[in-house]
Amino acid sequence: MNKNIELANLIFPDVKLTIADLEDKYPSRELKEGAKVTRFAPSPTGFLHTGSLFTSLVAYKISKDTGGIFYIRLEDTDTKREIEGSGIKLIDQLKAFNIIPNEGFLGDKEIGNYGPYKQSLRKEIYDTVIKEMIINDLAYPCFASEDDLTKLREEQTKNKEIPGYYGKYAIYRNLDIEKAIEYIKEGRPYVIRFKSKGNHLNKIKVHDEIRGDLELTENDQDIVIMKSDGLPTYHFAHVVDDHFMHTNLITRGEEWLSSLPIHVELFNALHFKLPKYAHLPVIMKLDNGNRRKLSKRKDKEASVDYFLSEGYEPSSILVYLMTIANSNYEDYLVTSKNYDLDSFKFNLKKMSLDGALFDEVKLSYYGKEILSKMTKEEIASKSYKWAKTYSSELKEFIEKDYNRYERILNIEREKKNPRKDYAKYSDIYEIIKFFDHDEYIKLLDNLDFKFKEKITNEIIINFLNLYKESNMIDYESENDWFNNVKEIAKKVEFCTDNKLFKANPDAYIGNINDACEILRVTLVTRNVTPNLFEIMKILGKEEVINRINLYIEHINK
Repeated sequence: MNKNIELANLIFPDVKLTIADLEDKYPSRELKEGAKVTRFAPSPTGFLHTGSLFTSLVAYKISKDTGGIFYIRLEDTDTKREIEGSGIKLIDQLKAFNIIPNEGFLGDKEIGNYGPYKQSLRKEIYDTVIKEMIINDLAYPCFASEDDLTKLREEQTKNKEIPGYYGKYAIYRNLDIEKAIEYIKEGRPYVIRFKSKGNHLNKIKVHDEIRGDLELTENDQDIVIMKSDGLPTYHFAHVVDDHFMHTNLITRGEEWLSSLPIHVELFNALHFKLPKYAHLPVIMKLDNGNRRKLSKRKDKEASVDYFLSEGYEPSSILVYLMTIANSNYEDYLVTSKNYDLDSFKFNLKKMSLDGALFDEVKLSYYGKEILSKMTKEEIASKSYKWAKTYSSELKEFIEKDYNRYERILNIEREKKNPRKDYAKYSDIYEIIKFFDHDEYIKLLDNLDFKFKEKITNEIIINFLNLYKESNMIDYESENDWFNNVKEIAKKVEFCTDNKLFKANPDAYIGNINDACEILRVTLVTRNVTPNLFEIMKILGKEEVINRINLYIEHINK
């Protein structure tokens, strides 16, 4: 028997399939011309990183635009770093952003004909390929211990050579097969390594869909493709999985560019068709004037959980990420005023080569734009759902009177240019809590607002008493109500004509805006508010009178 076959059978005695069998089991997909098969392949090692959301959005968008397939593969072979339940959480978080795969690992189930979609369940596939690689002299068992590898690194450092397991440093590469068989039978621990035919003095040419034609150093490392626990390494599993799942465009972060020569050599060695690659720019952050990649350890913005808990509408985050992804997207938004991502045609050629700085100010801008376009029913429903998980204060406020909550959120919402007070759901309660009587009293107790010098407490009290004695809010139109305020303001020497006031300001206590400011501060405890007439309609006449009395008491203390 051929010694390579004997070695392969010794290592994989139960593997009966061949690569040809796998090709039959996972045939090419029937797709229209130009359709892209893309994937998101997270590891269940923690929360969904903002950078991972970015890459999954790009993969999802490309597949959707081209009529292709977007699937999820769970890369769970790093058992030491796996966090129980995080795989399902990752899927749930993607769902929150409406990134729904056509097939793959969906948490509680799998959909599709190219699974299993969890790498831990694909061992037979990996073993089949590695067995054939050993037979064809593309892989070999390596018995190097940690001490052996340490000594190699020390020698390489001493000789000022490239670190790694290659060439003369690949000490088990040319081990006699009889000896390898003997070692395995003795029970010596081992890994399986790829037998590279590369040379680091050579260059390879590779095309990247974002960066164009690249010239990279050829791989010569005999990388580990199967660990001592029998599970594959990322490099090997990526090649096998993307081949048999027929991924034709791989989108991933630019940090993987250095690994591209390894993957190219593996694809070529196995005679697998090389997919297209697009290495995306990373999201950066300024730190003491220096740009660095968003850090799981240092930055709250690195976790998608942060945005969800803060109450950013997921679509606003996607819109913001798309402005990073495509340089022409902001221009598209300006001209179209359309925040539906489906209507925008994504283009990899429009991606920046440099990492984009994370900008929460810009994110807040898009948050306000998107929340302002919602109906009162939509924003009330979504914010209530958010509050049930993240804000007991807002939840209690809403549940006191849901209809009133809708009315509050609808203030100036139906105008051509609606108000844009909220960037995220967590903004709402602080802005509207003055509607609650108990909260109003707390705000009043801490109020220290200063009016213009001429507007004394006596004038304020006189104006408020006159207002209280008028019809106040018993008007059908805001215009009639405002005319009533003007008449009262005149009685306490406020000017109701701004041209007259500008011409001779010393002749008056203030103008009509100053008079309205008294009402705002009295009823709301601040001088900048949404439409005051609508606020008073929601508060009701009894509460308005009550607050006027409380405010007069407050300034008389």
